[in-house]
Amino acid sequence: MKSLTRLLNILLFLSFGYQTQAQTKLTKYVNTFIGTAPLTDPKILGYELPQGWRSWAGLTFPGSSLPNAMVQLSPVTEFGSGAGYEYEDDIIYGFAHTNKGHWNLCNIPVLPLSNPTDKFGSKFSHKNESSAPGYYQVYLDDYEVNVKLTSTLRAGFHQYEYKNSRDRQILFLMGKANSGVSTWNIEQVGTSAVQGFQGGENIYFYATVNGKIAKLNQKDAGKRSGYAIVHLADGGKGPVELKIGLSFVSTANAKENLEKEIGHKTFMQIRDEATAKWEGLLSNIRVKGGTEKQKQLLYSCLYRSFLWPALRSDVNGEFKDAKRNVVKGNFNYYTEPSLWDTYRNKDVLLGLITPKVTLDVIKSMKDVGDKTGFIPTFFHGDHGASSIAGSYLRGIDDFDIQGTYQLLLRNANVDGGARPFVKEYIEKGYISDPDVKNPHVETKAKAGVSKTLEYSYDDYSLAQIAKKLGDSSNYRILMARSKNYKNMFDPVTRFMRGRLDNGDWIKPFNPQYPYYEYMYREANAWQVSFYAPHDMKGLIELYGGAKEFESKLDSLFTLPWNPKYIARNVETMIGQYCQGNQPDHEAPFAYTIIGKPEKSQKIIDKILNELYGIGDEGLALSGMDDAGEMSAWYVFGSLGLYPFSATDPNYIVTAPLFDEVKWKTSSGKVLTISKPGKGRGITEIKVDGKINQGYFISHDLFRNGGKVEINTK
Repeated sequence: MKSLTRLLNILLFLSFGYQTQAQTKLTKYVNTFIGTAPLTDPKILGYELPQGWRSWAGLTFPGSSLPNAMVQLSPVTEFGSGAGYEYEDDIIYGFAHTNKGHWNLCNIPVLPLSNPTDKFGSKFSHKNESSAPGYYQVYLDDYEVNVKLTSTLRAGFHQYEYKNSRDRQILFLMGKANSGVSTWNIEQVGTSAVQGFQGGENIYFYATVNGKIAKLNQKDAGKRSGYAIVHLADGGKGPVELKIGLSFVSTANAKENLEKEIGHKTFMQIRDEATAKWEGLLSNIRVKGGTEKQKQLLYSCLYRSFLWPALRSDVNGEFKDAKRNVVKGNFNYYTEPSLWDTYRNKDVLLGLITPKVTLDVIKSMKDVGDKTGFIPTFFHGDHGASSIAGSYLRGIDDFDIQGTYQLLLRNANVDGGARPFVKEYIEKGYISDPDVKNPHVETKAKAGVSKTLEYSYDDYSLAQIAKKLGDSSNYRILMARSKNYKNMFDPVTRFMRGRLDNGDWIKPFNPQYPYYEYMYREANAWQVSFYAPHDMKGLIELYGGAKEFESKLDSLFTLPWNPKYIARNVETMIGQYCQGNQPDHEAPFAYTIIGKPEKSQKIIDKILNELYGIGDEGLALSGMDDAGEMSAWYVFGSLGLYPFSATDPNYIVTAPLFDEVKWKTSSGKVLTISKPGKGRGITEIKVDGKINQGYFISHDLFRNGGKVEINTK
């Protein structure tokens, strides 16, 4: 009997332990303030911040959003700043409804007022501020209002607890946004609603309050200096609730979005739904081991990776296309990804966890291409080729691949379209830069080295689609062009170096000096000279072999940065390597290509442990998050996999920070990554019990599930 009782107790204990583990909320690890604080340490930045400068680190927002939503409802402490919110500030000017972190958006700012002066804005303290995925709260000291925010895909829900129940007002700061406001309008509808439009980003809104509107006052209607104030009737009890729907089509659609997504639901219902949505997404990846801070950074970065691209179609399927026409689609229409940044890793992560979103993003890009003649690009390069090819090769293929492929071929070949200077690139095999006397950081030119290297990779990416579609002619042409990066390699200096129109190397040449557009894009020669993720064998041969390549790579991470070379964005240095910007983010993994994974791991660990969650409050990042790319780098790096060439359906293996990772794949299978030892140097990789040859594993593990064991010393 005692044995049976003991057995039942053990089973009960195990069951309780399982339930506790199963019920662990991963949202509790997410700190939405990470990335909002500035990075100020010159030892990390690589230089002393000039007077009045704020480093371009993080530029994230702490407010409420669902994954890839239209609405990102967040406080604004400074208009014109990266994401509108800067942690060191102590005044909130409004709560805006769109965000990204690229000095744009922050549309339709709203602020509750009580006994206001002519100068709007309220002091606040971080002690009276809190947040979680899908939720934000702050107490406005000057107005004595406690603000709570939550949101759906296309609507925001504000809850205001006024200390003074009389003279309650709501400011619509219509002339303000990070994007330029061209015009605006607002009008009262019935007794308890307003609707309007803010030009620039061209957003419509429909908002209701849970009480009567006494009057609506406007000042400087339609102008950037203008605003509107909703005066609420006295006598209301309980919190004021403002519900606001957005649309990029019409106020009628904004109203429908609000009614369908919030309707009569309570604030707590909407918040709980937001929490559940994020919990479901985050729970695709569960880890054992690691420190609390590592878990916080993992799930905070995973959260941050799923905020962009943003939804732009309404609940009825309507959206405004690239020609500003209203179209009704059978898919969710999204903004194009932040491609120059996110093709490297974030777009891959998006496809691994939410393939339906990735599919709709591709359809959205195709729709833009149908209307403009070209698949959209972002900032630099033609990385829609990589993002689409990588998704297609990973099995996300339920779209018009032939039509998309033809548009990408136009990108790659038609002058005056998506690829600047593509005619010169095709004819010469490289893009030149002009002969400029005494060039400086701000010199405007072609960024010919960066473009040549990136177009070469994009050609490789497009070639992989050609190969799968059986287009052997274009495959051969594109693969030949994918070697064009070699034309920028100077064998004497052993750098990727700018060339003049006549083919001569640009002189004088300082490989340490950073440029925004001259020869390089937001980089120096060191930071781009290891970029050929599609042809590392060929790149290593340019250097003279593995030994010579290793020596040059050693110098990348050890040659001290000159603190006099200041280019905002080119910051957070390990030697000449820049973690604070994207161009060399593959470089830490390059040692593994030549069989020296321990050297890669040393650099990767330094970045993971010392360049995320840093600063006095632990809220700074090493650079601008760039729509989730910086965050996705951490996610992959901490889990032990990285898409070294994002186009190719495989992943380079590194030592994860955690003892075990269970990754629920989109096919419903589970990929388990385990690292039983405590060491950081990889000695052996086993896939489903068999020793893996080399350091790459196939995407098939995400299709079929499986086990990866990483043994270390």
